[in-house]
Amino acid sequence: MTTPNDKSGSSSSATANPLPVDTARALIRAAVTPIEATERVALRAALNRVLARDIVSPIDVPAHDNAAMDGYAFDGAALSAGAPLTLVVAGEARAGHPFDRSCGSRECVRIMTGAPMPPGCDTVVPQEFVTRTGSNVVFDPQTLAPGANRRRAGEDLARGRAALKAGRIVRPADLGLLASLGVAEVAVRRRVRVAFFSTGDELRSVGEPLETGCVYDSNRYTLHAMLARLNIDALDLGVVRDEPDAIEAALHAAAKSADVVLTSGGVSVGDADFTARMTATLGDVAFWQLAMRPGRPFAFGRLWPDGRGAGGSSALFFGLPGNPVAVMVSFYQLVRDALVAMSGAIAPGPLQFAAASGVPIKKRPGRTEFLRGIATRDAAGCWSVTPTHSQGSGVLSSMSEANCFIVLTHAQGDVSAGESVDIMPFEGLI
Repeated sequence: MTTPNDKSGSSSSATANPLPVDTARALIRAAVTPIEATERVALRAALNRVLARDIVSPIDVPAHDNAAMDGYAFDGAALSAGAPLTLVVAGEARAGHPFDRSCGSRECVRIMTGAPMPPGCDTVVPQEFVTRTGSNVVFDPQTLAPGANRRRAGEDLARGRAALKAGRIVRPADLGLLASLGVAEVAVRRRVRVAFFSTGDELRSVGEPLETGCVYDSNRYTLHAMLARLNIDALDLGVVRDEPDAIEAALHAAAKSADVVLTSGGVSVGDADFTARMTATLGDVAFWQLAMRPGRPFAFGRLWPDGRGAGGSSALFFGLPGNPVAVMVSFYQLVRDALVAMSGAIAPGPLQFAAASGVPIKKRPGRTEFLRGIATRDAAGCWSVTPTHSQGSGVLSSMSEANCFIVLTHAQGDVSAGESVDIMPFEGLI
């Protein structure tokens, strides 16, 4: 878990050469392995779960050639007879009520959308193209080609073809697709289990009295919400005081019960930051200074609650900063993708696209910055973005006000008004 500039398990490992964000991401990605355990769940319970195996279609969808619209079905060979074409209506076909007998060369069948094509028919003339008089219909054959307005059996999905691939996160449309195949239950990966807690003597939980010098803990609530959006099994261990024994006990319990341990606070180099010291007794953890704003202090590694080499389970560890905005930025930029990979999901990363900066932005090269921004789109469809009024890492209201991150890359310098910057929308992320 160590890096060239870091020493595992020691808060003294702060380096004068902060680690670039992309390097940190690569180190984390290399350490992540997907959860192997699987379970079978009923179809309605599969929403947002990760498929463990390919779903192979047991049937053709649709099961029969059928009409793509309301009209009259007939043998397309009749189109060569010239205009106008007159056909005799031999009957009617509706969804669930097919016309079973064969249709003659100069006959047609009144057909509704989705109804199976009658025997001998391969083409549908839309009802608005015909003139009907009694049992006859007349239309111009030049308006059609043989096979028009027919949906073939298996056109949507053929028998034996993979309908959905392993690693897919099941979405509402997927539930409908699986239902159309008659699939009642599916194999999915077990959810990733994450235990999390906050550290700090000054923190109080909601509902407790707030003494002088204390603040309510917001980080556990944002972490709970961010984990819930990822469909994670989350275990909230509350607030842990800045006491070595308490922190060690919390880390041990978390690592025993979860695949991942998340903490907020206690990962800088302050004298009271005991998390750094306590992880040394349980695992291999690197404490990084990241070239990132906000979110400079960060820890990553692995915890072995039964001791390294003891053959017991282990858990990945992410130590996030204490400031509320830094917690959210660190989670979305470094933790989120790791949890998605652990879930076994094959999913794209967060969406990013370009927008014009509405104001000049000061930025020094050598670190990646994630500003809270408000993006808007004009009548011409062009995007622009302006940073929120406050960018302090403790100003959580700026996250509520914003609708995107403005991503200023490691090598980027000052940004002029009107210059293009990358933005990462919160929609679909937060």
